[in-house]
Parts: sequence; C-alpha cells; structure tokens
Amino acid sequence: MVEGSGDASNTRSTTSPAESARTGSSHEDDDGRQLTYFGGSSSRNTSPISRVPGLRNTSPSRQKVIKTKPRGLDEEMIATFPKTPHPDVHMEDNIWAMLPEDLLNEILARVPPFMIFRLRSVCKRWNSILQDNSFLKFHSQVPSHGPCLLTFWKNSQTPQCSVFSLPLKQWYKIPFTFLPQWAFWLVGSSGGLVCFSGLDGLTFRTLICNPLTQTWRTLPSMHYNQQRQLIMVVDRKKRSFKVIAASDIYGDRSLPTEVYDSKADSWSLHRTMPAVNLCSSKMAFCDSRLYLETISPLGLMMYQLDAGYWEHIPARFPRSLLDGYLVAGTQKRLFLVGRIGLYSTLQSMRIWELDHAKVIWIEISRMPPRYFRALLRLSAERFECFGQDNLICFTSWNQGKGLLFDVDKKVWSWIAGCALQSFNSQVCFYEPRFDASVY
Repeated sequence: MVEGSGDASNTRSTTSPAESARTGSSHEDDDGRQLTYFGGSSSRNTSPISRVPGLRNTSPSRQKVIKTKPRGLDEEMIATFPKTPHPDVHMEDNIWAMLPEDLLNEILARVPPFMIFRLRSVCKRWNSILQDNSFLKFHSQVPSHGPCLLTFWKNSQTPQCSVFSLPLKQWYKIPFTFLPQWAFWLVGSSGGLVCFSGLDGLTFRTLICNPLTQTWRTLPSMHYNQQRQLIMVVDRKKRSFKVIAASDIYGDRSLPTEVYDSKADSWSLHRTMPAVNLCSSKMAFCDSRLYLETISPLGLMMYQLDAGYWEHIPARFPRSLLDGYLVAGTQKRLFLVGRIGLYSTLQSMRIWELDHAKVIWIEISRMPPRYFRALLRLSAERFECFGQDNLICFTSWNQGKGLLFDVDKKVWSWIAGCALQSFNSQVCFYEPRFDASVY
C-alpha cells in the first residue's frame, strides 16, 4: 500500500470529493524538508487581501520567479514552473454521484497521479479506481503529468524513495519496502517503470517495478551470471519493454550482448561488443540505438537494437574534456555534457550535440559561471547528469542541489525546493503512470 492512501471501507468522512481534492497531508522529514505522502497539494492564494492596494501580491499568477540565494552567491532570479490559479468551485455530493462512469473516469484520469491516492479515501467507488480498466484506458490517453525526479537510497538497509514533481514543486514520499533487499542499484526509469539490479547472494538479478501501483517482478536470469551494464526502454504503443545488458562492469569483453523482451519473457543472445576501452559505464538510448563512450578507439560504440550489431562511430571528443556524460534527447538528438579544463578554477560546463552527418560534436550551450560555482564549489567535485525529453538535469553529490537546462528554450534554472536526500542518493527522471505494467 502507498502511504497516505486510506481504506474507504474503514473511513468515515463527510468531506465532498471536491474538498478532498484540495486538501493534503504533509510533515517534515529528518532534514526539515516538507514531504507529502501521496496526496498533498500546494495551496492557492485566492484571498481578497492580495488585491488590497499597498500589499504584496503573492498569488501564483504573479510568482513568475522565485528569489533564492545559492550558497556562495548573491541573490539571483531563478525560473520556475508557473502555476495558473483557478477559483475554487464547490460541487454538491449528489452532482458527483450523478456523473456517468465514463465521464468520471475521464476527469480522474486528468488528476495528477500523486493526488489520486488522496481521492481514493473519498468513497468505495473511488477506492477501486486503480483496478478499473476504463480509468486505466483514459489514463493511458492523457499526456504525461510532467517531469519528475526519483531519488532512491538505503537507510539502515531500508529502501527509501521520494519523487519530486517539477510542475507541482512538491516532494512525495513512496514506500519502497515491497522491494527485496538485494535491489540495490537503480538502473533507470522509462514509461512509468523503474528498473533495479543487485546481487541475491552470488546471483546477479534484475527487477522491474511500478512505484505507483507497488507492483514488481524479478526478470529471468541471464545466460551469463555476471554484473552487467543495463539500460531499460519502454515502448508504450506496444505495451512492452526491453532491458539491454552490455559489457561486464569489470571490463570482461568476452560476454555477448543480451536483450530481455517482455513479450517473450526471456533473454536473447546477440553479438559481442568489439574489444574497446570504455570511458565510463554511462549509456544513452536514442532512436533504437545504444551509445557508449570509448577511449580506444576514441569515439562512440553504437548498438542497433533492431539489427542486433555493434558499430564504432569516430566522433572525437572535445579537447580537455574531464568527464563526459551521454544524454539522449528527442528526435534522434544525442548530447554530450562535461567539464572543460584542468582540475583547477579554470573550468566550465558545456553541452555538445552530435552531428550525425558530419560525425562531430557541436557546442550548443555553456553553463553560466554563477550556476557552475554554486553547483560545484570544488574543482574536483563529482556530479551526476541525466536527461529526458530535451531536459538535462545536473545534481551535485556534496551540495545537494538540482539544476535544470531546457535545451529547446536555452534556459537554465534551479529546481526550486529540490534538495537531494543524502550523498549516496541515486537519481533519475521518472514519469508517473498507473497504466505501466510490469508484464
């Protein structure tokens, strides 16, 4: 069960559905940050006092920007996701009761997924909404709620997970106690599903789960029982997913590539990756192709999933590149993110895009110095970088900050209210969906 979701059969309430949708429960965690247990929503300022002359208007419609003071910097304007306020409308209970089933499902399908659990405590009818095929059908046709950040870590061997909604600027805590103890490494997320891997004794295992529905299953064992570099890809149109296992994390180049297909529920053996020296274990999946960075030979290794073979791309990296991350964008776009310079104060963070025709990296943006100094106070400080839908997120291990870059709009912005849980948090983009099936 998800925290914050009540059992309708044991709950007595005289609150109307409209009122319940406007309320939320939250508390502060050990770090003092506000956490909502699947159902909290930020309040809207609709008080007439905000329109009195001489008083400051703090309504979300005027709150285009938020002033923050990053550590070590002067105040600066930080762009955020604006909200459009709407006047509260009170509906009688009998109006909700008379709504046709299809119309009610279509309305609920457009409610942000995290608030559905709050609505489930209204009545028995709504409590069973997640098992309703009609609701799931409408939900699958509704556009995504928006980008979210999923953070996963273990506290005293207890798995902990929180999701930060960028549109709502709110943390939601998800209980992950349903996962087995061996689920330790966060592989990634795609299409509402999250992939984990770990060692169950001496056996390397992989599992798929849906954090919203709390469903999960362990995938069959691979042909070769060794820790592998993994990446998961979901095809929502075909209602299926694939997991690609590339080379061994310890550099064993003799292992063939393995691909798991949820339709066949089995792993298939593919060609072995040619003998190359990889830069890192970071991979990017773009346009049915898997990309890895290589040092020798210099460039990229590309694996075509449909054809099932590897190919080397001689795309030389920019000079003085310290650490590079491959990030997949939309419409066949592939980005390279990294620091340029020596391990000193003379550094800068830059973003390049691969020109597939000329096989060269073209610089498209640089992180402004004030953001760079706030994100990485030390020259050798480590950071993580990942992307989704032409959004690139930077997180600092020590500073606990999140920075977002919109490739299309060329806008840099702090992620307001996003403070990472701990130094060992694993983070990825996440798309909350109820209709994502683990089978």
